[in-house]
Amino acid sequence: MTRSAASSISFALLALVAGVLTFAGATGSTGSAQSSGVADDTTMLFRDATVKHLPTSELTGYSMDAAVADVNGDGALDVVIANEFKPNILLLGDGTGHFRDASERIPSHDRDSEDVAVADFDGDGYLDIVVVTEDDTVNEFYLNDGSGHFRDAGDRWPVEGTSNAVIVVDLDDNGFPDLLVGNNGQNRALINDSTGRFSDETASRLPSRDDVTQDLELGDVDGDGDLDLIVGNEDVNRLLLNDGRGRFRDADPRALPILDVPEETREADFGDVDGDGDLDLIFANVRLFVEDARRQNRLLLNDGSGRFRDATAARIPIDDQSSLDADFVDLDLDGDLDIVTSNVLFDGESIKSAPYGILLNDGGGRFSDATRFALPKIITGRGLDSEAADFDSDGRPDLFLCSRGTVDRLLLSVPPPLPDTIAVDTLTTDSLSRDTMSRDSASSDSMLQDTTLTDTLSTD
Repeated sequence: MTRSAASSISFALLALVAGVLTFAGATGSTGSAQSSGVADDTTMLFRDATVKHLPTSELTGYSMDAAVADVNGDGALDVVIANEFKPNILLLGDGTGHFRDASERIPSHDRDSEDVAVADFDGDGYLDIVVVTEDDTVNEFYLNDGSGHFRDAGDRWPVEGTSNAVIVVDLDDNGFPDLLVGNNGQNRALINDSTGRFSDETASRLPSRDDVTQDLELGDVDGDGDLDLIVGNEDVNRLLLNDGRGRFRDADPRALPILDVPEETREADFGDVDGDGDLDLIFANVRLFVEDARRQNRLLLNDGSGRFRDATAARIPIDDQSSLDADFVDLDLDGDLDIVTSNVLFDGESIKSAPYGILLNDGGGRFSDATRFALPKIITGRGLDSEAADFDSDGRPDLFLCSRGTVDRLLLSVPPPLPDTIAVDTLTTDSLSRDTMSRDSASSDSMLQDTTLTDTLSTD
């Protein structure tokens, strides 16, 4: 997924992945989409380019998360995929939206890879890779040799843990990227010595908590100029405020509305959805391991001081799927942030494929489901993650979709309609059933099979 509020991080390294951040860093507006060449809620936004643009035979494993960056310095965006209990994957892009498998460039291990982050950790000007793992507790660290080939530097990690999340941030404000790691147990703060060697400063930088953390996201929620932290957990989510020195404390309990039923959050994202200049928040919720958890995703609006109110009922559609990811992205380039969701269906025993979702913003922070118009057909998968970036260099956001156990997908944006044209979707065209149209995806349909719970997302 694109990491929320990443445009606030002042590393020079982020300039190398600017193509990823362009579409997720908008602050929102009240712009409209009336006959101006901007997409409205009946305009197709994407085409499925999976079969022709991806090495699909390499992408039917257990993709858990992806990171997008130019790792080989050729000016084109690449994709690094955390692959569960199989070797991780590196796809090199050519700048036109085509990718080739270059996984031989990274060390090959069969680990329980869960989340991935990219940054120049050793200060040599080249982007390195970190992958956190869950069940086998051995996190992975790959250093770039400058040509997009990587060597194992896992011995530079000072801790082990049952890890599900990792995010890059300069905690000590020395210009070098540090790491926050989300665990089943105590989360960790790892400080970089500027050469890519880390020390554990958890005790002085994070509250002592024994949570089951699935996601970490950063954003300045209270407008004081530093990055605060949302911790997405199984059961109770937490908001931690930064003291300006990279040390976090629990926010006032009233700052983050808590449900009266369990909440199992897999991902969170920050973005200004209502155009008022502060960061709002979405939780992607599931019911997988927490009994009676409410699957409904939640939208929380910030009052500007870091206090949130629950605006879910009035502003986003009701859903009963389990969303493992939700990202704010300006999909239709109208100046406000829309939402992409990655979903699964779970019947208590098996994980089944579900449609990815597109929710369009009306400019005021109210969202409508535009999935059937924005996508060329119903795009399904066991959705774990989505990453928005301009893969084909046309100035518009594309989507890479991670699907665990089914083929990953690439959706490329389509040009907007010409001014004063009207997109038509009538009862007649609906009756053709968009989800039966092939549109470059028929060869991957056979991979959309169900899986048992014993062969899926673990919480240990």
